[in-house]
Parts: sequence; structure tokens; C-alpha cells
Amino acid sequence: MQRVMALTLSLLASGLILAMTLHPALARGSKVRLVRTPNGGIQPQAVVDDKGTLHLIYFAGDPSAGDVFYVRKRPGEAGFSAPIRVNSQPGSVIALGTIRGAQLAVGRNGRVHVSWMGSKIAEPRGPSRATPMLYARLNDQKTAFEPQRNVMQLGVGLDGGGSVAADDEGNVYVAWHGRGNVEGEAHRRVWLARSTDEGVTFSREIAVNGETTGACGCCGMRAYTDRRRNVYLFYRTAAQGVHRDMELLISKDRGKRFEAARLDGWEIEACPMSTASIGEGDGGVIAAWETAGQVYFVEADQGTGKVGFSVAAPGVGGGRKHPVVVYNRRGETLLVWAEGTGWKRGGAVGWQVFNDQGKPAESHGQADGLPVWSLPAACVDSRGNFTIIY
Repeated sequence: MQRVMALTLSLLASGLILAMTLHPALARGSKVRLVRTPNGGIQPQAVVDDKGTLHLIYFAGDPSAGDVFYVRKRPGEAGFSAPIRVNSQPGSVIALGTIRGAQLAVGRNGRVHVSWMGSKIAEPRGPSRATPMLYARLNDQKTAFEPQRNVMQLGVGLDGGGSVAADDEGNVYVAWHGRGNVEGEAHRRVWLARSTDEGVTFSREIAVNGETTGACGCCGMRAYTDRRRNVYLFYRTAAQGVHRDMELLISKDRGKRFEAARLDGWEIEACPMSTASIGEGDGGVIAAWETAGQVYFVEADQGTGKVGFSVAAPGVGGGRKHPVVVYNRRGETLLVWAEGTGWKRGGAVGWQVFNDQGKPAESHGQADGLPVWSLPAACVDSRGNFTIIY
């Protein structure tokens, strides 16, 4: 991969200065640009809604007990809006380990929903004062977030964080993995709490994965809803404590029943502290994950749930983690990942664009400067241009 040539631009918008680093291929028509997370934040999460508005959250503060902030950028605006703190209790978000951070979804009428694993001081607590699975939503005026709530009513043992998804019908899904009926990773369950009223109320959580799959305790997971309102939960198993496979749970009835598809196998007697990603393609959902230091993506048909062949990032893996995948209307796919990161260690961002045949295109690169505990985000605008946020 070629080294990124740094070119600094200053964008002044709403009192925020954004530093942007452009890949040299941009001048030759490349559709990838790199943008720094606003205000020196880490762990960005980005969603572009149907109107083209970019919604972004990021973490700031003490990694063991900090805050999450929300900003947005409408089409034609030069920069992001002024930040709004998501968590109503200061210091109630954790960023340690990278895999436990906040996640973002946009639902009906552009309402923003955020979920996160609570910090050691977070309130309200879970059952028996356990670590809570917290949730907050943007108010009707879109000026502030409502008070944070714990949606975990039964389970305990939250470790790898959770996820949130929302659709245009007002359904909101908060998912996480935690302890099952027996101690140990091999018996962990994936739990799902569902709201049918845009997050005003949530049902009691239910376990949705197989009893024998387990869940990798300190690995992250993803929830997602597609345009057909199918629900996807993407997580790493821990069967027998060694089978750290990637499994995609698919529901076509608004989260009532799920079918499972195994995407990749990995036998390792340790938790790799991995994350995953889901995006939507042309007639399919695209999922990305890490196995043994390499990152992959695959497309699953929305109608049948059939999974295609996985595609790896070019070159030799070994230190690649935290993949993100997005797809544009030209049929191109952008795969982004972190390189060289570790416990209390930052690294670099790598990326590769694939053409509509799934083959690597000319646009690829690497950029240093990924902060400690952070990971990249990516999005695509209405013109099909890609943006990497790190």
C-alpha cells in the first residue's frame, strides 16, 4: 500500500475546526477522503440517512469513564453542527478495549438512537447492580438527548458492549451478549430488547442465539436493519471455548425469530477483542469481520439470506482489526480497517475500494495517526463518494 500524502485543510463551521487528510489519488478522480474525528474524539460511528444528512457520534474524556457526543452535517453544509452530549450522566460511557463503545442508529423521521455499555459509575445499574446496557434517543425537537435508560432487565455479565438498530416503522432494537444459565463464554447468550414505539418503551430482553454457540465475551457485535426491515445481529461465537466463529442472525419478522448463518471459522483459545460491521448493498447486506489478523467482507441476499463468497483485503494480514464496510450506488465497496493497534496502543488506518465485480480497484491507501482505543468509521454520500472518519 502506498503511504498517504498529508494535505491539511481547515474548515471552520459552527466553531469547529476539522482537519482533513486527502489521499493523493483524489486529484485523479478517487472518491475516498479522510476526515479527522471532530474535537479530537475517538471511536467515531457514522450513519447517513435517506435525506443525505451525516449523523456522527464520538467518545471524549477518560477512557474508563467518559462521554459520547453527537454532531450532524446536512448536505451542502461546510462542517458539523455544535456537539450535543448523548449520555445524561457525565462519565457514564466506557471506551477501554475499543470494543465497548457507543453505537448509533437512525430511525423513523430521522430520530437518532444510541446505545452503550455503562462505565463503572454509570446509572441506572443493571440487575443486582450489574454493568448496565444503556440507551438514549434524540428528543422530538432534535436539540438534546433524553435521559439515559438501562434496557437490561434480566441478564448480567455485559462485557463486549452492545449495539442498536432502528427502522422507519418505529422499531428499535438494542442487542448485547451476556451470561446464560451457566457460567462461561460457551454458554453466553445474545440478548435482544425491542421497542415498537421509537424507543419510548422496551420489551423485556429475549435470548436469540443457539444455546450451544456461546458468545466471545470481550468481542463486540453489530445490530442492523435493512430497507426491508429485516433485522441482523452479527457476533462472534465461543462454542466449547475455542470456536470463535462469526455468526449472522437474520430475522424477517421484526426480531421475533432468527435464522443463523456461519460466515467464518476461527479456532483460538483466547478472546481476540474484535469488532464487526454491517452495511447495505444493492439487494444485499454486506458484513465485515476479522479472522486471525486479516479482514474480510461478504454479501448476504436480503430475500433468501444466502451468503456469498468472502473477500479479503489485499496483501498480507497479521495486524488488521476493526473493519468497516460501505457500498455506493455505483456498485463499489469500501473496506476500511485499523492496523497495528493493541492494548493502550494506537495505529494506522488502511483501506481498499473494490469495483462492482468485487475486485480491488486502484484506490487504496494507509494513514497513520489512529488514536489509542479508537477505530475508523466510514460512510458514503448521495453522489457515491466515500469518507473515512478516524
